[in-house]
Amino acid sequence: MLTLRKIAKRTVFTILFVCAICTTFRSVSGVQADDIASWLDERQSSDIRFVDAALKTLSQTLKTMPSFYAPNMMLSSAEVKSPKSIEEIIDFTKYPSVSVTATGYTAGKESTGKEKTHPAYGITKSGVKVKRDLYSTIAADTTIFPIGTVLWIPGYGYGVVADTGSAIKGHRIDLYYDTVEEVYKKWGKKTIDVYVVQRGDGNITEAELKELNEDKSMQVFRQQLIY
Repeated sequence: MLTLRKIAKRTVFTILFVCAICTTFRSVSGVQADDIASWLDERQSSDIRFVDAALKTLSQTLKTMPSFYAPNMMLSSAEVKSPKSIEEIIDFTKYPSVSVTATGYTAGKESTGKEKTHPAYGITKSGVKVKRDLYSTIAADTTIFPIGTVLWIPGYGYGVVADTGSAIKGHRIDLYYDTVEEVYKKWGKKTIDVYVVQRGDGNITEAELKELNEDKSMQVFRQQLIY
């Protein structure tokens, strides 16, 4: 009898721990509260009264706890819908918008007058290298969009103001692309509303740009944004 009491006592002490993991237990084993209750009902008699009491308490707890991981509530991979675009998870309309005329440019002679052999080839006014990525380098009038300003540009993605241009004055921006073909095929010239996600302080560094582009929470959208 003493042994039975010890078993019962230990069982009661473990109830709280068992309850804490019972949801995961149901997901892995498929055992539900009613399974335990049914087993108890089938017992005609028992000499282990304390153990029965503990098991009944566990059964009632399982019934009252939410079935977050119950097998019948788990969705198949085909039913899980992932965001198709960044606009589905971020409401850019909450940011200030500015109407601009946006064109595209490259690091080449056709846009900058510099050959690949030029020491400043591909280097922006801010000192960072031109980049088409999750956060791309763009040129703007710094009296309107200071260096370091982050814009959301529909159809292009995030643009970080890192460059200027003799023809980029007023409400006009220039979006960086790797090739002339991409400029004409993917952009051309558009008048659109852009959203000021973050206003710059006049500076942007390679380290800061790299940190933006390697944000783990945004990697799922990286290829979508740069096509």
